[in-house]
Amino acid sequence: MRPDLLALTPDTLAELTNRGLVKRALKELDREPPTLTEDPDGTVHATTPDGTTTSLPGGGLAAGTCSCGAPGVCRHVVALVLAYQQSPTGPAPTASTATDPVGPTNEDSSGSTEVPSHDEPAPGWSPGDFTDEQLVARIGERALAAARRVARTGFVARVHRERPGDPVPTVELPTATVRFLVPGDLGFARTDAVAGVRDDVIALAVWAFRAADAQAPRGADVQVQVGGGESGTSGAGLDRAVALAGLVLTEGAIHLGDGLGAEVAVVERGLESARFRWPLLAVADLVGQLDAYRERSARYRPEALADQVAELFARHRAVRAGGSSLVSRVLGTDEASETPLRRARLDGLGARVSAVGEERVVDVFLAHADSATVLVLRRAYTTEEAGPRLGERRVAGVTLRALASGAVVTESASRSASRTVRLGARRLSRTEAMATRGSWDELARSLIVADLGRLATELAALPPRPIRARVEAELVRVVPVAEVLSIGYAPGAQRLDAVIAGPDGSTATITATHAACAPGRLDAVAEALSGEVRYVAGSVRRAGGGVLIDPIGFAVDAGVVVPDLAAAGGGVDPATPAGAGPDPLGQALDETLSLLSELAHRGLAHTPPTMAGRLTKAAEQLARTGLHRAAEAVRTLAGLLGPDPGDEAVTAWVDAHLRVSLTSELRP
Repeated sequence: MRPDLLALTPDTLAELTNRGLVKRALKELDREPPTLTEDPDGTVHATTPDGTTTSLPGGGLAAGTCSCGAPGVCRHVVALVLAYQQSPTGPAPTASTATDPVGPTNEDSSGSTEVPSHDEPAPGWSPGDFTDEQLVARIGERALAAARRVARTGFVARVHRERPGDPVPTVELPTATVRFLVPGDLGFARTDAVAGVRDDVIALAVWAFRAADAQAPRGADVQVQVGGGESGTSGAGLDRAVALAGLVLTEGAIHLGDGLGAEVAVVERGLESARFRWPLLAVADLVGQLDAYRERSARYRPEALADQVAELFARHRAVRAGGSSLVSRVLGTDEASETPLRRARLDGLGARVSAVGEERVVDVFLAHADSATVLVLRRAYTTEEAGPRLGERRVAGVTLRALASGAVVTESASRSASRTVRLGARRLSRTEAMATRGSWDELARSLIVADLGRLATELAALPPRPIRARVEAELVRVVPVAEVLSIGYAPGAQRLDAVIAGPDGSTATITATHAACAPGRLDAVAEALSGEVRYVAGSVRRAGGGVLIDPIGFAVDAGVVVPDLAAAGGGVDPATPAGAGPDPLGQALDETLSLLSELAHRGLAHTPPTMAGRLTKAAEQLARTGLHRAAEAVRTLAGLLGPDPGDEAVTAWVDAHLRVSLTSELRP
């Protein structure tokens, strides 16, 4: 007697194979039922009228063999199961088989047939009853070892016991969903991962049920923590955040399931309770990228996903290596999640318009005199409008154009830890805008760069980007313009470059690139630089041994020019073309970062066979440019890739990404 075969229904058979295969098997069974025999060990044999022979031992449908030669589970195996259920050794299917599993029937003295109800858990049946020895027999020692590594760091799972409408015990894990289709038989445990690729999730699901049985034995829907524990010296929640990042890196955005939400909630609570603001924001951005991928949104970028993963590891390493003295700086423990501002004056420094699919994002940069910082007011709109029209949108009764080019006095502003600002719309709190004539002379001295050479030195001395404060406008500065030395245009790149000199004679390069969402950007920049420009505001960085400025606003005699909100046309043609020679160093770094981002997208456990060779080739290119340590880090990673990469591969990826990305940031 095979209770496992009797427990299967057309629905569970369709879940194990596909619905079309089940329908075809049912038709053939009605037309020409096979002849069945059963061995003493439980192996069932079927022979069809056309001579096809099928055998099905214990261990699941995949263990079946058939002479038809079809790969995988064929219609004859499914027909064998259905025929076995209709044979004298098993019950005939009833109308309830479309939705409920059918077990052996019990006939009472009146001749009526009683079908056991599966709305309540079967007595004594829980996937948590499976032993580790049974798990080894089902998935093997290697997969069980991989599951133990996950359990050591800990994971959160959601356990669903048998319930009305779905009588199958189910576990939602961060990487997969596991369903136990047949009571007491691991051979019929089904995951939504490719067979043989992530069998370790079966063990994780069994252990999750064990935890649920211990913590809430009667709960129909239970969320449990399995393994792991609170973080140690690095502070509550940070170890869990790093474990989450490692999971994302191992599985990749492609293979992570919806069950990750429970783990994310636990991580965010731990970080919030410890006031670890910067890791908390990194986790939020990481989850945002995963959500964007699942939604097939243009907001998803593999490079951004890789950056968030590497950042969490970098902050964890910095605290572990540097001790408690680095906690506040690296983790942002001194930052409040939100700080209401009293009556505040905010001076507009310009704006940046960006496009992500059908969404337009406008960042307005506002200098806050009291804190000597630049705050960012961000608004996103689902529209195809460009900068000029977006400038007419209103926030708290004031247009974005007025905010970006004037000054605002408000009684209802709140500043976040990342220096974004929110303007309230309460009736008793007023927000008033006023026009200015570009009087940036009165800005805080820390925001005005009087010495470009000194600025270059300060930028070089900054800590690495992955462990710096997560401040939106961290590097926005106002630079006085004493003279415009040259203006050039690169038609192929649609880029305008201008060299300016500061009051002390030191120089910097202003560079602006065309964007369809800001059609007037280049014309406005060229026109401002060709007139009486006094200041340029923008994000600054080191490049070519000097300072590069990405402009967001200009102070001219007539007021403030905001290029991204300007209309197209009316620009001045540059007198000289902008040069752009070959950059083998930058090309080698960019190509390697692209490969490392692809690994985070696919997951280290799911890399194609060609990836190791591609990484080795990238390492050779790095070595030819003189970046030997970066090349060695990439080679090490290439040697650790495989079907079960483990923690060493995760460490190697982080090493390679941090080294290559920081080299790219600091390249001359």
